[in-house]
Amino acid sequence: MDEEPRDDGSRLEPSERAAEQQPALTRRDVLRRAGVAGAFAVGGGLIGHELLPHRQALAAAEGMAAEHGEYGAAEASGVPVSSSAGTSQSGYGHAAAAPTSLTQANLDAVTLAPPPAAGRGGTHDYDLSVTQRQLEVGDGVIVDAWTYDGQVPGPILRVTQGDRLRIRMANHTNHAHNVHLHGRHDPAMDGWEPVPPGGEFTYDVIAEPYGLFPYHCHTAPIAEHIGRGLYGAMIVDPPGGRPPAHEVVLVLGGWDLNGDGRNELVTFNGVAGAYHRYPIRVPVGRLVRVYVVNLLEHDPIASFHLHAQTFDVFRSGTSLVPDEHTDIVALTQGERAIVEFTLPERGRYMFHPHQTRLADRGAMGWFAAV
Repeated sequence: MDEEPRDDGSRLEPSERAAEQQPALTRRDVLRRAGVAGAFAVGGGLIGHELLPHRQALAAAEGMAAEHGEYGAAEASGVPVSSSAGTSQSGYGHAAAAPTSLTQANLDAVTLAPPPAAGRGGTHDYDLSVTQRQLEVGDGVIVDAWTYDGQVPGPILRVTQGDRLRIRMANHTNHAHNVHLHGRHDPAMDGWEPVPPGGEFTYDVIAEPYGLFPYHCHTAPIAEHIGRGLYGAMIVDPPGGRPPAHEVVLVLGGWDLNGDGRNELVTFNGVAGAYHRYPIRVPVGRLVRVYVVNLLEHDPIASFHLHAQTFDVFRSGTSLVPDEHTDIVALTQGERAIVEFTLPERGRYMFHPHQTRLADRGAMGWFAAV
């Protein structure tokens, strides 16, 4: 039998011919096969690395671009838009839509910063046990994720400098995992040693210095463990606290859907297009504090850019004096910053990485000043 030619005139391998003959799944097919109903977290775990064949999972993500266009119409958001923006009817979107099952309540746990800890010198207990579960991370795109406490990103940890922090991690998966905290602590608690399947470990540290720190799995291959969801943010407040503000947390991450070392979806807080669907509501004229963490694997440089306003930057949050005043801050992998600003007028203020490819793949959202 003659070999089939590629477009460039070379010959297809048999495995490539078989793969190309597989029918492409629509996003509705993906959801039907997975039995998704009502929420973007799908119950139950999976055996093996992936829920869908690479081509089919990737096709679902690429189908977003075909349906929505690179800058397609936004869903109706019900939030105010400045009359001068010219977008109240047409909207402004990107190529990666949020799951239809996503709700505002889904986002609150990973967006709203918990209040500062009362008093000083206390002990705070967290459970970051690892489970494997199916998550819908884009419209019709379901991944087999590893999660801390059942969510991606993991829970927001918040303590005050000098507090004792105890983190229990029970490993309920078939792979070794751990919890590595950035910051200063006893090296015996550094979290690089793998916890085997069925194992358990409690990390016991004194939180210092104050600032904004990521935590993540540090088991090899690290890029896969972080890329499948094992990461989160930790806020260590200064002893005297920071000025009152409306506080949110944005952790940049991504999903490599086909194992090629590139992110087909890029997300703030785990879900593509989440803050395009549900803009982050903030009060007009009040100080807004955003804890921004970059835990995006495979892309060495990202950034955070705010439209129509500028902000103070506190790099790593380890100072109470801003490092600069700007409208964009660059972030390498693992880098973070606290940004503070006030939105003086009602309207929608766009935010995204200034690397267009990252924004187009799901990391574009809005602050809605109300």
